[in-house]
Amino acid sequence: MAFGSFNSTPNSAPMAEINVIPLVDIMLVLLVIFIITAPLLTHAVKIDLPKAESSPNVLKVDNVQLAIDGQGTVFWNGEVVDDVLLGQRMHAAGELPTHPEIHIHADRNARYETIAQVMSEAAKNGLSKIGFVTDPSHSTP
Repeated sequence: MAFGSFNSTPNSAPMAEINVIPLVDIMLVLLVIFIITAPLLTHAVKIDLPKAESSPNVLKVDNVQLAIDGQGTVFWNGEVVDDVLLGQRMHAAGELPTHPEIHIHADRNARYETIAQVMSEAAKNGLSKIGFVTDPSHSTP
C-alpha cells in the first residue's frame, strides 16, 4: 500500500485514495479460473433412460351438500336424514382416504343450534373442510 511519497517535505499529507490494483489482479485471476473450470462442470454421463408414459394421478375431492331448512330438517345430498343417519354418514365420510368437503346450505330461518350440531358432528369425524354456501343476489344493503 502506498501511504505517501519518498519526498520528505513537511506539508505532505498521506495519500487518501484506495489502491485497487491488487483487487483487480485477484479478480482477473478468479475470472481466468472460472473460465477454465466452467466447461468441466457441464460434463454429463450419457445414459439411455427407459421411456414411459403415464397420466397424472389427480384425486378429485368429493363434496357433500348439506341443506338445513327453517324447521331444522337436515338433507344429505338432497335426501332427508335424521341425527343417527347423519352421524353414520359423517363417520363413513371421515373413513374415506380423502375427506370430502362439507357445503352447508342453511336457510335464513334455520336455528343456529342445528347448524352447530351438524358442524360438531363433522368435526368429531375429522371432516374439517366446511363451507357455507350463500346466495349473493339476495344481499341486503
